[in-house]
Amino acid sequence: MTEHQAKYLAYELTKRGPADSIEKFAGTLADAKVDMNPHQVEAALFAFKSPLSKGAILADEVGLGKTIEAGIVLSQFWAEGRTRILLLVPASLRKQWQNELVDKFYLPSVILEGPSFNKAIKAGVGNPFDTARSEHPEIVICSQPFGAGKDDYLLRTPWDLVVIDEAHRLRNVHKASNINARKLRTALHKTRKLLLTATPLQNNLLELYGLVSFIDEFAFGDKRAFSAQYNRSQTEESHAELKARLAPLCHRTLRRQVLEYIRYTSRSALTQDFTPSEEERKLYELVSDYLRRDDLIALPFSQRQLITLVLRKLLASSSFAIAGALDTMHRRLKRMLSEDAKLRDASVTDDLDEDTDGGFSEDAEEWGDEDTEPLTEEGRAAIEVEMNELASLRDQATAITENAKGEALLMAIEQGFAAMKGNGAADKAIIFTESRRTQDYLVRRLTEAGYAEDLVLFNGTNATPETRSIYEAWRENNKGTDRLSGSRSADIRQSLVDHFKDSGRIMIATEAAAEGINLQFCSLVINYDLPWNPQRIEQRIGRCHRYGQQHDVVVINFLNRANAADQRVHELLADKLKLFDGIFGSSDDVLGILESGVDFEKRINAIYQTCRQPEEIQRAFDALQEELKSEIQAKLADTRVSLLENFDSEVSDRLRHHKIDGERYLNKIQAGLWNLTNYILSERAMFDPAVFAFVVGNSPYPDLQIPLGRYELTSGKDGPADAHRYRLHHPLAKRVIREAQALATPAVHVTFDYSGTPGRTVKLEPLVGSSGTLAVRRLTVTTGPEGGGQTHEDRLLICGLSEGGEQVSEAQAHALMTLPATSAAPSGFAHGTLGSILDSIQQEAIGTLETRNAELFQQESDKLDYWAEDQRRAQRQRLDEIEQTTKLLRKEAKEASTLAEKVRLQKEVRTLDQSRDDAWRIFEEEKRTIDEKRDDIEAEAIRLLAQSLETEDLFEISWTLI
Repeated sequence: MTEHQAKYLAYELTKRGPADSIEKFAGTLADAKVDMNPHQVEAALFAFKSPLSKGAILADEVGLGKTIEAGIVLSQFWAEGRTRILLLVPASLRKQWQNELVDKFYLPSVILEGPSFNKAIKAGVGNPFDTARSEHPEIVICSQPFGAGKDDYLLRTPWDLVVIDEAHRLRNVHKASNINARKLRTALHKTRKLLLTATPLQNNLLELYGLVSFIDEFAFGDKRAFSAQYNRSQTEESHAELKARLAPLCHRTLRRQVLEYIRYTSRSALTQDFTPSEEERKLYELVSDYLRRDDLIALPFSQRQLITLVLRKLLASSSFAIAGALDTMHRRLKRMLSEDAKLRDASVTDDLDEDTDGGFSEDAEEWGDEDTEPLTEEGRAAIEVEMNELASLRDQATAITENAKGEALLMAIEQGFAAMKGNGAADKAIIFTESRRTQDYLVRRLTEAGYAEDLVLFNGTNATPETRSIYEAWRENNKGTDRLSGSRSADIRQSLVDHFKDSGRIMIATEAAAEGINLQFCSLVINYDLPWNPQRIEQRIGRCHRYGQQHDVVVINFLNRANAADQRVHELLADKLKLFDGIFGSSDDVLGILESGVDFEKRINAIYQTCRQPEEIQRAFDALQEELKSEIQAKLADTRVSLLENFDSEVSDRLRHHKIDGERYLNKIQAGLWNLTNYILSERAMFDPAVFAFVVGNSPYPDLQIPLGRYELTSGKDGPADAHRYRLHHPLAKRVIREAQALATPAVHVTFDYSGTPGRTVKLEPLVGSSGTLAVRRLTVTTGPEGGGQTHEDRLLICGLSEGGEQVSEAQAHALMTLPATSAAPSGFAHGTLGSILDSIQQEAIGTLETRNAELFQQESDKLDYWAEDQRRAQRQRLDEIEQTTKLLRKEAKEASTLAEKVRLQKEVRTLDQSRDDAWRIFEEEKRTIDEKRDDIEAEAIRLLAQSLETEDLFEISWTLI
């Protein structure tokens, strides 16, 4: 390699590509520890496509890696120095995001929550969200509610990008009741946003309106006009128009579109039957009969429906769980008889909430009933009777020390581990239960069965001595690393996951583990207690059956064969909703129909409450099944498919091109970085080209603090176990590139050796034996005004002439620069002869950019035209309503039978006439305001698309190709 080639290669490796090309992300993809999947590149390109864009909704189906798509975008922003980045995520996902960013993209982040925020404020930090002001900027991660509560700080931070995960939680931002979403929208209205959700639309088009308004307030106009135009009159024409308006904002890939590139494992179900003992069956019937009574005093009337459901879950879970709940209810009745008002008003729900790990409070809002009925003095005797009844039920439950279901668990584990062995998977299982008391029982039973050393517990508090010991060891092992987030609760969760991965075989978890942890290394899910809520079942299985899982996932469900209702629930979930079998589990569409799943639970609970005989149970479940079937079919035929899914051949073609281009660029970067590093550090490191590795004994740059030892150039997720991963944005690589860019490159004669090149480069064969000249110029185009938000694009312009005066093609010139070569002093070299050719190439490149900007401007202009028409349509709608009311009143006045009635109605007509005249005047004024606003936004678009050019002639050489 020559100095000129090294400089050329350094600029080629660091050039900033166009927004619509995979070349833009080539460096990021080469750095990341992820497999390059073309649909993820497609999504990232979509998010970057226009400097005028205020954001995008990435709505790929579940399991396609939206986290990686966002990570690509985040990495690119970070590489470009735009480091004011905020991640708003569900609280349970904060640590998962932090780990993904550092493990896969080498991005530093900090989790902000109450304690860390207050600590920063006490330390004198004016705005803890604005880490870009510090010496070491970090991506800020916080929960959506926490961000909403600190909206004034968010508003003061000049964010480069905000990413919102599980964004469907904000889709009802158009409703006044969604306070957090409205706060976030106001605080972030000037910020570019990336929304991630698999379900942007579930039941109402206004949900799309809400999400889109979160990104761009000028994408749609008035909510009433939107509803009238698209929600009420759903025609093919209105769908086509709405789809066109959504196209620049919302991107969705389906799982079946990427089967060519991604291997999805399947999930299969096993059923573990059990038959309760006589004592357990008797307890079940007695408690069920108790719960069916209308005159219960132990249950707060306002939440009776929900508490009944919780108690039925605990009853099905274990005798230990229901014993604790019955004791709680007994104590509540005792408090009600107390003269102490504080004791009397204490809630029964606290203990239930603790045992179900927050499952009670999480659903309480959606289960609200009527107001509480006051307790009368006449009820005291009834309370005494019910207390005795509860005490008897509690004592019967406490007397049962072993459960048939618990004994069946031992068989289920053996059956599951046998299936794991057949799949080639590790012996790891996660067992989900609805109750902490049941969790304690399972620990005892599995310990007795010899699994003591294999167990890991996970629940809402994670406060056992064993958990603390695991956490302390984990914290010590990870001291001084990015693994520590600063959030104790998040770190404890991660320590338990890591311990399960490295040492444990069985994790016994409550619902607290159903969201926010990744268990791709585990492929056995045991639903010891099967929820009635399909969403929660899918969340549980999704901990293991997700992107990155290498083995088929086995799901084991327990089934009480002595209970007809339990059998029908299992049949409904397994056979009708398809939760347990297949490649993907239940579809997004089906889960979308069920929304939170609470209504579904209510229906099932009602069946348990009202049906006693098998025939009654059969009829009730048949009716529910038929109702679900019709709802799902109706919704599947609804607008989701037509609006958000694209099945045309262009999708497959684009993904195929992304795969080919991506692999080509990645190979080019890998080869280029290796060759450049070998050239620059040839005297300062020991290179082993056979495995693309080198050893650094002393830092090549004394001022650069880097770890010494072995470096390996690797791509994808599998890095070397005993070496440092060498990548494009590694500090050492950055310094190597900077040194190469600073090389002196005077005019020389370069001899390129085609004969010594392995393989053939067909395009160069016509030039073998020829000589000529070659020049390279760097063109940088900056789009946007100074002061932030600018985008940059670099082009390496290269041209050449043969000695016969024939122009060498751009492809031939680039290919020449990759050949082995030597340089010598020039002989008779006429410098500066290629300037006019470079000028011509430069004008062509600028023309391409101007054409692209014209298309972007037209897209923005079309959007504003739609918006302006929306606003005018809303105004006309209000005028039409006044006109219609006036016509009706005129008609009533004519038909009035008395003078007084005619006078009254005529007066109302005159008042409406005045209102109409006022409305017309306002209409004309607002029309002008809308047009002015449209013009202002269009002028801003022109300003944002303004370009400035910078050129640098890198070198000019003479050459010979041998």
